[in-house]
Amino acid sequence: MIVADVLGLLGAGVAAGVVSTVVSLASIVSYPALLAFGLPPLTANVTNTVALVFTGVGAAAGSRPELAGQGGRVLRLGPVSALGGATGALLLLVTPSSTFELIAPWLIAMASLLLVRPPSAHPRGERGPAVRGALFCVAVYVGYFGAAGGILMFAVLSAMIDHGPAKLNAMKNVLSGLANAVAATGFALFGPVDWGAAAPLAAGFLIGGWLGPKIVRRMPGNSLRYLAAACGLAVAVTLGWQAYGR
Repeated sequence: MIVADVLGLLGAGVAAGVVSTVVSLASIVSYPALLAFGLPPLTANVTNTVALVFTGVGAAAGSRPELAGQGGRVLRLGPVSALGGATGALLLLVTPSSTFELIAPWLIAMASLLLVRPPSAHPRGERGPAVRGALFCVAVYVGYFGAAGGILMFAVLSAMIDHGPAKLNAMKNVLSGLANAVAATGFALFGPVDWGAAAPLAAGFLIGGWLGPKIVRRMPGNSLRYLAAACGLAVAVTLGWQAYGR
C-alpha cells in the first residue's frame, strides 16, 4: 500500500473508532472505506472485523474512570459475551446470512425504542438467567452480523445495571469488544484478511476508541441514549429497506 492509502485508512479508523464508542456504528465508516480502497466485499468484511478489535482496546483504556470498580462485573459477564461471539462466528460459517438479515432490522428498532424510554427504577440485575440469556443472544448477533450490535448491548445493559449512560457505554464497549475479539480470532485464522489494510485501520481504531469515551463523558444527561436510539432507528430502516424492499 502507498503512503496515501495508509494515511487514509488510519484516518478512517480514527473516525470509525470514535463513532463506534459513541453510537456503536463503526462499520458505516470503516467498511465503505475498505471498499473504496479496492478490497472485495468479503475481504473488507473480515479485515474490518479483525481491525475492530482495537476499538475495544482503545475504549477500555479511555474509559478507566467509568470502569473503575467494574472488574468483577466484567469477569462475570465477559465469558457470556465471549461465548456468544464465538457462537455467532460459528453460525456465520455454517448458515446463510439471509435469516439474520431479515431479523436484524426488527432487533435494532426494538432496542433503539427501549433506549428512548426512561431508565427503569428497578433494574433486573445481572445474575438472572433471562438477562444473561439476552446478553448471550446480543453477543451472538455481534459475532454473526454485527450492525448496530453495540446499540443492542447498550439496551440490554440498561435493563440490567443501574448506572448512568457513560458507565453503561463503557461496559458496552468492553463486552462488545470481547464478543468481537473471539469472532475476529476465527476470521484471522481462516478468513481472507488483508493485513496491509488491517494494520493502519486497527491503529486508527485504537486512537478513535480512546478518544470516544472522552466525548461521551461530556455529553449531558441522557443525550447519549437519544443519539444512539436515533442512529439505531436509521440503521434499522436502512437494513429493513435492503432486506424487504427488493
